[in-house]
Amino acid sequence: MPVAVVTDSTAYLPAELVRAHRLTVIPLTVVLNGAEGLEGVETSPEDATRVLSGRRVTVSTSRPAPEQFAQVYRELLAAGADGVVSVHLSAELSGTVDAARLAAAEVGDDRVAVVDSRSTGMGLGFPVLAAVTAAAQGADLSGVREAALDAVDRTTIFFYVDTLEFLRRGGRINAAEALLGTALSVKPIMHMPDGAIVVRDKVRTASRGVARLVDLAVEAAGDAEVDLAVHHLAAPQRADQLLATLTERLDDRLHDTYVSEAGAVVAAHAGPGLACVVVHRRP
Repeated sequence: MPVAVVTDSTAYLPAELVRAHRLTVIPLTVVLNGAEGLEGVETSPEDATRVLSGRRVTVSTSRPAPEQFAQVYRELLAAGADGVVSVHLSAELSGTVDAARLAAAEVGDDRVAVVDSRSTGMGLGFPVLAAVTAAAQGADLSGVREAALDAVDRTTIFFYVDTLEFLRRGGRINAAEALLGTALSVKPIMHMPDGAIVVRDKVRTASRGVARLVDLAVEAAGDAEVDLAVHHLAAPQRADQLLATLTERLDDRLHDTYVSEAGAVVAAHAGPGLACVVVHRRP
């Protein structure tokens, strides 16, 4: 059995890819106004949007416990896997990577390798896909890990939010940045250098935000052939517009494309109106 690949629910990979590659997905927990649920299992994007649009909003998220990871790793190894590569959302956003590393140390670092994607959404998903492709081609534990790390370096994420308030509440940006954005009534565009969420640009309207996302994505693609992912939250028209414009701009350099609504974990910190584009430059 080849090296098994594990990820978490914030990759937002299409269900058919999860099934086709026999990926193991460990869900994070979301608490919406006191109601706790596993992302993608018990809590949907619609649940998060409904709560975030209301007057009373208390939202939090939590990582899986190290014991959950350890159990999954042991089960995969017992089933015959040669090793496990576990790829997760940025350590700057969540303790998920730390939990996975604690479990790997318990099970055996020679059999389990943990990768920090320094991103989320398909910024995590593309390194996961690179890992499963390498595993299917017969790469060993080190080779599968390196494939994931290489994809991390070739993947760039940009996203637009209607307000910085949700990111501030979740502690993902500081209060000064959120206050500045509110005071100037700007629409922020974020990116994730080294895994932390940072304001990349500020625009005045949502339409300019989408246009700027397109320009940044094309710039990130450079001359490379690319795969593309678009995420949204309660904003399907923005996602469609993004994909249509990027398809036209990138033309024959564009290969695989994915469009999906962000899950409850990202929704809790980004808020309704999110539009995100992830560029994966092919080797």
